[in-house]
Amino acid sequence: MARHPRWVRRFLSDADFEAVTRAIALAEASTSAEIRIHIDHACPGDAVARAVGVFERLGMHRTAERHGVLIYAAVKHRKLAVIGDEGIHGRVGEAYWQAVVDAMLGHFREERERDGFIHALAELAAVLRQHFPRRPDDTNELSDEISLQ
Repeated sequence: MARHPRWVRRFLSDADFEAVTRAIALAEASTSAEIRIHIDHACPGDAVARAVGVFERLGMHRTAERHGVLIYAAVKHRKLAVIGDEGIHGRVGEAYWQAVVDAMLGHFREERERDGFIHALAELAAVLRQHFPRRPDDTNELSDEISLQ
C-alpha cells in the first residue's frame, strides 16, 4: 500500500483506509450503483461545487445508469458533501444527501471519521439497493479506492 501524505494520515490511518475501502465494496455488492470517496487537502470554496468537479474528473457521470454517488471531504477546511448523478438524485433529492452529510458530521465531530464514512456507506447502500438492485451481469464500473488530492 502506498504511503499517504501526512495531512491524510492525520485524518485516516492505513487501517481506516482499508476498512472504508472494504465498506465501499460491501455497499456496492447489493446494488448496481457506484460509490466513490474523494478526500481533498483543502477546499476554500463551496464543497458541493468542488464535489461536482471531482465527480466529473473521476468520470462518475459515465456510469451506465447515471447512478454514481460521491462522498467528498476536505480535511483542512472541514467541509463535506455527498452528491449523486441524475439517475439517483431525482429519486432521493437534496434533503437526502444533506441527511447523510449531517450524520457523517456527527461522527466527525467526535473524531470518528472512519465510522462516519462506514455509516454513510451503509445508509447509501440501503437506498441504492432499493432503486438500483444488483443484477447478475453487473460490473464494477468505477474503482473502490479512495481518491486524494
